[in-house]
Amino acid sequence: MRWRDVKQGRVKNKSEVDKPSYSVNASNIVKFKAFITDAFLLSMPIIYIVMYLIFGGREGFREHMLMGWIYFLLPLGVIVALFQSLKGQTPGMKAYDLKIVDLKDHSNPSFIKAFLRFILFNFAFFPLFPLLLGVFRKDKRGLWDILSNTAEIEIDRVES
Repeated sequence: MRWRDVKQGRVKNKSEVDKPSYSVNASNIVKFKAFITDAFLLSMPIIYIVMYLIFGGREGFREHMLMGWIYFLLPLGVIVALFQSLKGQTPGMKAYDLKIVDLKDHSNPSFIKAFLRFILFNFAFFPLFPLLLGVFRKDKRGLWDILSNTAEIEIDRVES
């Protein structure tokens, strides 16, 4: 391999071949579809366990609502953070070819960073502005991505 060929783009440099292929900005529609998929795959079993096995039904959950939400959100946050730190994606993200990366080195985020992102994402539901911030930004990153220095990217499918 000659340097001139690499420089003119006829032959790819070895470091360019090893880099993962992805689109920087995941579309908001695809992110929403992955969120809905995760809501059914991850959230529904946990809320069922908390509501019916721990509190004995809706009435028990309603009486102890604060503890019910803590019992629901804490395990969900740990599960989501584990998926994102180990694999870089939850089951819903895998279904739609999305991945969470740390913007510093494009690797999977650490468990702490993924858990922080989960907490920030849940706090974004109360005021409307942080939730809609990703719609108006060019890079489509929400407030939780900006504060945790992560990005949700689309992985290009490699056809073989």
